[in-house]
Amino acid sequence: MSESPTPRRQFLGRLPLPERAFLADALRAETVGGILLLAAAVVALVWANVWPAAYQSAIDQTVGPHGPLHLNLSLSTWANDGLLAVFFFVAGIELKRELVAGELRDPRAAALPVVAALCGVVLPAAVYFVVNSGSGGSTHGWAIPTATDIAFALGVLAVVGSHLPSALRAFLLTLAVVDDLIAILIIAIFYSHGIKLWALGLSVLGLVVFYALQRLRVRGWYLYLPLALVIWALMHESGIHPTVAGVAMGLMLRCTRDPGESHSPAEHIEHQVRPFSAGFCVPVFALFAAGVSISPEAIRQVFTEAAPLGVVLGLLVGKTVGVFGGALVAARFTRAELNPELAWGDLFGVAVLAGIGFTVSLLISDLAFAGDPALVDRAKAAVLIGSMVCAVLAAVLLRLRNRRYRQLCDEEDAESAQAAGVGA
Repeated sequence: MSESPTPRRQFLGRLPLPERAFLADALRAETVGGILLLAAAVVALVWANVWPAAYQSAIDQTVGPHGPLHLNLSLSTWANDGLLAVFFFVAGIELKRELVAGELRDPRAAALPVVAALCGVVLPAAVYFVVNSGSGGSTHGWAIPTATDIAFALGVLAVVGSHLPSALRAFLLTLAVVDDLIAILIIAIFYSHGIKLWALGLSVLGLVVFYALQRLRVRGWYLYLPLALVIWALMHESGIHPTVAGVAMGLMLRCTRDPGESHSPAEHIEHQVRPFSAGFCVPVFALFAAGVSISPEAIRQVFTEAAPLGVVLGLLVGKTVGVFGGALVAARFTRAELNPELAWGDLFGVAVLAGIGFTVSLLISDLAFAGDPALVDRAKAAVLIGSMVCAVLAAVLLRLRNRRYRQLCDEEDAESAQAAGVGA
């Protein structure tokens, strides 16, 4: 009796349910998301420097339908305008959760990270302006060093901070969420051009319908997904950056649970969408945005030309001084106080970590210098260099703080063991 042949497994076929669940859970972890983001940026740099013509041809490839909404876009534009809308949709949900149930719910608790975030936007912009105030400078890029990359920053913290207090992650998350909201407002106000009121009006009408469906407790992805795509397309056509539509829909999701619900719609949708955002949208955006020249001449220009130098100093100096100084001011002159679990040394490490601009800074580089591709590349190179310097420096500082907390834990464990032995 012959044995039945072993069934062949499809290459890139649909994974079994346990494997899909494991992969999705991994993509929800900040460490994995940060690693994928960094890996995509490295691939982009190698591709753009080894095969520059092929890279440029790939990002300029246009796809999409021709029609009144002008959606026949290059792949780089799809990454900037489409994939990042998903990223900001998740950021909008995080902000809503912070407002409803997190640190931002209590004004006294929210004051310290909110003031730190505001100062962490103003100081980098001021540093950029100072560097670019003379001849040869370009003030259009003032917003580039104002953003903090949530995925990358939390990923670094997760890798180096095994024994750091959990309150430090909460502070960084709140800081980054407020930072993202400010970044969206900056993009909407300063980097939107040629507003088409008819498209904007229809997009706002779509958002009203989206909000009404949420309030009426209407369920069904088959309703929300087409509506979200229409809202996004109309916002794109209106001239306002379509990532605004993403964060607006995220803010409209209901974060409270009705009787009988185990999860609110915001919790459920974020749980479903985050793996797609972290595992596909953000890495693919980095793949199409981070491919810049890293020749010796290009690196020299980063430190000798005003615009890219302003970006590097804004991220490294402006962010650090702004976030840390803002927290100090809030603790000194308001009713806010530092969480007793934390020390100011911990907060300084996080302030340096906040200088990782990356995702949003790369996006703003494209928007700020849209008419000068060479300056876009130099600004992006500055973002990459500044972000990596901040990441390495913050990792060293937080590693030292982590070692201190680990020693305290070991001492407490030894005392507990000794006390248990005496009691026995």
